[in-house]
Amino acid sequence: MTTITVLAGGIGGARFTRGLLKHLAETEPEATVTVIVNTGDDMWLDGLRICPDLDTVMYTLGGGINEEQGWGRPEESRRASAEIAAYGRGWSWFTLGDLDLATHIVRSDLLRNGSTLSEATEFLCRRWQPGARLLPMSDIPVETHARLAMDADEHRAGELIHFEEWWVRYRAGVPATEFVQVGLESAVPAPGVVDAIMTADLVILPPSNPVVSVGTILAVPGIRDALRSSTAAVVGVSPIIAGAAVRGMADACLHTIGVETTAEAVGLHYGSRAAGGVLDGWLVDETDAGALPALAAAGIHSVAVPLWMRDAATTMRLAADALAFARGTHSVV
Repeated sequence: MTTITVLAGGIGGARFTRGLLKHLAETEPEATVTVIVNTGDDMWLDGLRICPDLDTVMYTLGGGINEEQGWGRPEESRRASAEIAAYGRGWSWFTLGDLDLATHIVRSDLLRNGSTLSEATEFLCRRWQPGARLLPMSDIPVETHARLAMDADEHRAGELIHFEEWWVRYRAGVPATEFVQVGLESAVPAPGVVDAIMTADLVILPPSNPVVSVGTILAVPGIRDALRSSTAAVVGVSPIIAGAAVRGMADACLHTIGVETTAEAVGLHYGSRAAGGVLDGWLVDETDAGALPALAAAGIHSVAVPLWMRDAATTMRLAADALAFARGTHSVV
């Protein structure tokens, strides 16, 4: 499989893709990888266009990520954000580091001077050399918002707030009744997105948030249809292990849309391509092997393998398992 497309959110998708690239460098150096990245977390803040998932993927693949926290730059300072706060601006709960600010300033300047988000992303990647082509899901702004189920500080029940505020400020602790992708009705896939899906040998849904990361990508008109009609194998990796989210508060997102926090339920949520869903195969952790019969009954081939991405070696092994499973070398139920 020489042409691979990944639909990714932030930390989980970025780390999986890094492991995939390292594995391919050792086994199939001619392979090419395109990463279609969620932009539903994007927002304007203090006059700057912030693209959290695009930056996390770019920094991770380009060797500039803060490994401990999984986002932002290492050895950061916060002097600029402190000065912004002194003017009574910015969000105290969303602090941008000085090095990270440089990326946002350059991106915002490019956008204001007529570049599309795709073009700005390509420009930024010239510095970081991520080893894969990074594409935003859309050049049209699509921002995920959460509708609050109760009052929270200055917000009233029923109000929509940006997902990043719900996620970072409230740590997903304020119940939400739904997620709304503002701007979705005008969105189209960014140039190259549909082609990357249609011409791929394999499409991977990595262990990213299935609701607001991969789910938001799939919500862009045309992307889900491309995934369903592509001749590529479509294989997903569960972001849930033993009934808990691998990272973050994905369980709160799943609860909001009425999906249980289990590898089985998330696989069924994506659904089998043969039954109108998007999956051909689904990797679950060894602790969730009991889910294989139910997944098979729903038409989703599945296999249980170690999913924890603890270090470079285990992440590369997971990527190898995903490729081997797609090739049919794993036994499937």
